[in-house]
Amino acid sequence: MSELHKFLFDGLPVRGVIVRLTDAWQEILARRASNTTTGAYPPPVAELLGEMTAAATLMQANIKFNGSLILQIFGDGPVKVAVAEAKPDLSLRATAKVIGELPADARLPDMVNENNKGRCAITLDPKDKLPGTTPYQGVVPLFDDDGEKLGKLSDVLQHYMLQSEQLDTTLVLAADDKVAAGLLIQRLPVKGEGNLEGASSGTSGKDHDQANEDQIGRNEDYNRISILASTLTRDELLTLDVETILRRLFWEEKLLRFEPQMGLLGPHFACTCGRDRVAQMIRGLGVQEAEEILAERGDIEVGCDFCGKQYRFDAVDTAQIFTPPGDQVPASPVVQ
Repeated sequence: MSELHKFLFDGLPVRGVIVRLTDAWQEILARRASNTTTGAYPPPVAELLGEMTAAATLMQANIKFNGSLILQIFGDGPVKVAVAEAKPDLSLRATAKVIGELPADARLPDMVNENNKGRCAITLDPKDKLPGTTPYQGVVPLFDDDGEKLGKLSDVLQHYMLQSEQLDTTLVLAADDKVAAGLLIQRLPVKGEGNLEGASSGTSGKDHDQANEDQIGRNEDYNRISILASTLTRDELLTLDVETILRRLFWEEKLLRFEPQMGLLGPHFACTCGRDRVAQMIRGLGVQEAEEILAERGDIEVGCDFCGKQYRFDAVDTAQIFTPPGDQVPASPVVQ
């Protein structure tokens, strides 16, 4: 069963989250493998997407955001785009579009950053946003301050957190065909809502950013804990249970543990696709293009990239999409 654990280091400005995705991650892979058009992900892509799914879960749990957190990697390699989405209830979905062959030992630069044009985007899409409100999005390149390609997703996200939040962050990520897991360690903000000084500090957002930036790399407690976290190996993260990992890494530290999140309250696979959403997409194509597809194929069939579900619209279904609600007749049976 997939699980997520949050914890604090007692008396220290450091927090942590650890996640192990088992059934949720296996569901994502199984749905992709059952797609007769695409087939299973190549192993390097599955590893990248698993790390992204674990990372999206960690970040969603860490910020307590009432909306979707969407992590995207896109660029100029064979993997055109990879997406992982985590919602407030820790429901997850992920997908990747791959064009061309990949070597078995392909790394992040080989997949999405061949010519240093790859990007990482994190989008926060509020659940109850007001009309006209656009989601927040932060984008960073897949290279460091010296222009050198970053070799791991964890390096990219740590760089993102320094640039966007001015917070020291340590990430350890790993994935195979059974488990996607991650450990996040972060220095708590010096100022700002929800941190050590609380929401009533009376300073501006700019002052908060400056105060946090001034502490980058300087907190000895965080630096010590970060070094311990960085000793966690890929094999350990994938094979050891959470209790063993925390005990091995932080046996000299006093941890304040929160109730683990598992089952329906923990990370789980879910997809928000639906027949109505697909109908809206077909409506967006316009009558002419929809009729051209019908003339060529006899129906319009759309498969969800995230869950693999197939939606079929015949000529009657398609006509009703472009018919006012009061004039519609019963649709033909749905073929799943």
